Amino acid sequence: MSARPTVIFAGGGTGGHLYPALAVSEALEARHPGKADALFLCSNRPLDATLLERAGVEFVPLPAAPFGIRPGALLRFARSWPFSVAVVRQVIVDRKGPVVMVAVGGFVAAPAAWTAKRLRIPLLMLNLDAAPGRANRMIERFADAKLTTTPLDRKGFTTIPPIVRTEATAPGPPEVCREKLGLDPGRRTLLVVGGSQGAKSLNAFVAAFVREHADALEGWQILHQSGDRGDEGAAEAMREAGVAGEVRPYLDEIGAAWGAADLALSRAGAGGVAEAWANAVPTVFAPYPFHKDRHQALNAKRLAEAGAAAIAEDRVEPEQNLQSLGEPLLKLLTDDAARDAMREAASELGPADGAGKVAEAAAFRLGL
Repeated sequence: MSARPTVIFAGGGTGGHLYPALAVSEALEARHPGKADALFLCSNRPLDATLLERAGVEFVPLPAAPFGIRPGALLRFARSWPFSVAVVRQVIVDRKGPVVMVAVGGFVAAPAAWTAKRLRIPLLMLNLDAAPGRANRMIERFADAKLTTTPLDRKGFTTIPPIVRTEATAPGPPEVCREKLGLDPGRRTLLVVGGSQGAKSLNAFVAAFVREHADALEGWQILHQSGDRGDEGAAEAMREAGVAGEVRPYLDEIGAAWGAADLALSRAGAGGVAEAWANAVPTVFAPYPFHKDRHQALNAKRLAEAGAAAIAEDRVEPEQNLQSLGEPLLKLLTDDAARDAMREAASELGPADGAGKVAEAAAFRLGL
């Protein structure tokens, strides 16, 4: 076991928790190469193992379960808690050097952060959404430092810029990015991203939109990330309408995808908002419609207020979305000046370098 200091990242279950943690780990290594180890406490969902194995980092899955008020969910949560605590305790005890924990939210973070506090391990809490989730509302009571990428009207939080992985930023100019993705380098590109698992309603909307507005897409191509549960006929509709582009279940080269884009349609998770900000891409955000607190709409608020994005309602049904999502998208497809103004506004927001801020906060507590 290494005697170097260790930063333990606690969180998982979705890419929205894992990608920011990976970005901070990357920033820590860039600023303090070889000075500290990174270890990830994640969920036991297959997605976590897939993403973390691909990143080549050390990770330990926890048997944690989400908190729920229904009897079955509450029982699973209660039963999993002591087992998760035991794993976290052993991980911390096994480290030979100083340890700091960065809790990035989600049900995995709760038992990990609670255990770190009990063992008097320095604890940084990272809040990514405009409305903190259950785990973060618990953790904020005892965290040593509280960092947030969206301004909060809550005591003790420090606001930092968005957090973006290097691989989620454009590796070159649009023509190079399009060629890298196998797209036509000379065509303007509409990027559609529905989060790490895709979005069924956005898939169905794209199918309806290309059938209704193929003429507006002349000279454009679409790069559409559908998720692996089907595309609701989007690829077939594009072929039938003669609209250029591709539908892919997953975008392995997400930085090139954003770099290729002249315009985007995206969910408004913290990761998608940060990537649109970092790449200065004019974006129509369609917040996930089933969150009670509507936090995705709040996530995109800063970009929209700055004139760098539009927020539109996902009404789920394709016919309704042709109006609510289709109208702002159609305007931006056909108005070069409007897109240019949004891109300029996004460029003036400043760098999305929140990962470095978190990395330095962790390094300070390790004495690096």
